This record gives sequence, C-alpha cells and structure tokens, in this order.
Amino acid sequence: MVKWRIERGVVQQTDSLVRGFYEVVDARLVSVFDARELELVIAGTAEIDLSDWRNNTEYRGGYHDSHIVIRWFWAAVERFNNEQRLRLLQFVTGTSSIPYEGFASLRGSNGPRRFCVEKWGKVTALPRAHTCFNRLDLPPYPSFSMLYEKMLTAVEETSTFGLE
Repeated sequence: MVKWRIERGVVQQTDSLVRGFYEVVDARLVSVFDARELELVIAGTAEIDLSDWRNNTEYRGGYHDSHIVIRWFWAAVERFNNEQRLRLLQFVTGTSSIPYEGFASLRGSNGPRRFCVEKWGKVTALPRAHTCFNRLDLPPYPSFSMLYEKMLTAVEETSTFGLE
C-alpha cells in the first residue's frame, strides 16, 4: 500500500512533471549534475555567507554601513544561528533560498533587487518587511538588546503564509 501511494499512485503526475521540466531545460544540460548539484543550481544554497550578504546590502532613510543601528543589526545577524538567519531572509525576501550566485543575484518582484535596510517606524514597533522589494524597515532602536529582541520576535513569530 505504501509503495503504491508513494511510487505507483503518482506515476502519471511524476511523468508529466518530468516531461514539462525537459520541455524547459535541455536534458543534456541536466545530465552533467548529480542530485545535490542540481538542487543547488535550482534552489540555491542554505548556508549563509554573512560577508556576501553584508556586501550586497543597501541602506536608506539615513542608515549607512557605519550607523550604530546597522552595526547592531549585523551583530544581531551574526548572533543568530543559521536557521534564524534563513528565517530573517525569508521574512524580508519571501524565500529562504540564496541564489546560486549569491546575494548580488537576489531578485524582487520586477527583476534584480538587492537586500535593503531602511530606517522606518517608532522604536515600539517591530521591524516590518516588504518581500516584493527585499526591504526590511528597521526602527532606530536605542539599544542592541532592544533591536535583537524585536528582530528575533519579528522573524520567529510572524507567518510567511507558506512561502518558500
């Protein structure tokens, strides 16, 4: 019964999916990859390179790379474990996948769009995200501990509506 449900019961659907895939992608191109490499090319990487992320982030609203709130932001991201970093990425961009080429290749709703942190809101507010624009609206929190707690709450307690 299990074998039928997992294999035989979906043969027609699987065959349709494979045929559709090969209509878009030349089979000769795919054959050079093993399963892990193909997953990496299609879905990107799950290991976050903080240096790449930071080098491909822009700032708005008065924030800049050496602004104290931005320094705290990156200190918080460094303190996060990889899963929390992926949740932050998903919170801001709508996906927890990093493009194969890195953060320089992030895309928004209308093409290439870098990760952006913008100064916005009152210090009582949680950070908010605009996934179409890869933008995090980050209030000018008065301390690292407040920024860390608010960011953690935002990424841990908000729903992404199943976006991947």
